This record gives sequence, C-alpha cells and structure tokens, in this order.
Amino acid sequence: QVQLVESGGGLVQPGGSLRLSCAASGSILSINTMGWYRQAPGKEHELVAAMPSDGSTNVVDSVKGRFTISRDNAKNTVYLQMNSLKPEDTAVYYCHAQMRLTWSTVPIDYWGKGTLVTVSS
Repeated sequence: QVQLVESGGGLVQPGGSLRLSCAASGSILSINTMGWYRQAPGKEHELVAAMPSDGSTNVVDSVKGRFTISRDNAKNTVYLQMNSLKPEDTAVYYCHAQMRLTWSTVPIDYWGKGTLVTVSS
C-alpha cells in the first residue's frame, strides 16, 4: 500500500505563512518528482511547484519569491513553505509523487487527498 499523507493546511491571514508537508510511504524503490498542485473554487487544477530528484525546481510564476519547495529524500518527504500568502492562494493543495515501486516496471503517479489552505482576514 503506497500512500501520500499531507499535513499543514489551515486558515491564515493575508501576509501570513504556512508550511505544508507530504510524506510518501509504502513499497517505494525511488521517487522521481515530488510536488504540489492546487485547485481553487471554480478554477482548474494547477501546478504550484515541483522538484525532480536532481534537486532542480519548477515554480509557477504566481508564487515565485513567496513559496519554496524542498525535499528530504531520506524521509521521502516534500515540503512547501508558503510566505506572504494572499487570498488568491486559497485552494486545496495536493501532493504529487512519481515513484518507482517494488512491484512495478514503470514509474507510477500518486496523489494525496489534499489539504485546504484558506487565506482570509
């Protein structure tokens, strides 16, 4: 059983900070890319930030300079540090990981259940 378990969402005032965490567990051989997507009410699912295994990062322009993605490969965990939060950052944030598993011959995409981030005064 492979799982992605997210934590760290909640309610924060504009200008505040939150840190999301996502830990992968199960029959994992290796993890290629880990990242975060979000879906705001009435909007499409969008990439927020991703981090391949080589340590590079891909961050959407709307959060550059405010959000930072990082990984702890020893813990199979990805983080999203969100600073200077704005009301438009309100969304359900989903963790994503592309992983090679002990029983698969190709990498498989997994998603967390999502964690709600609400930015409001």
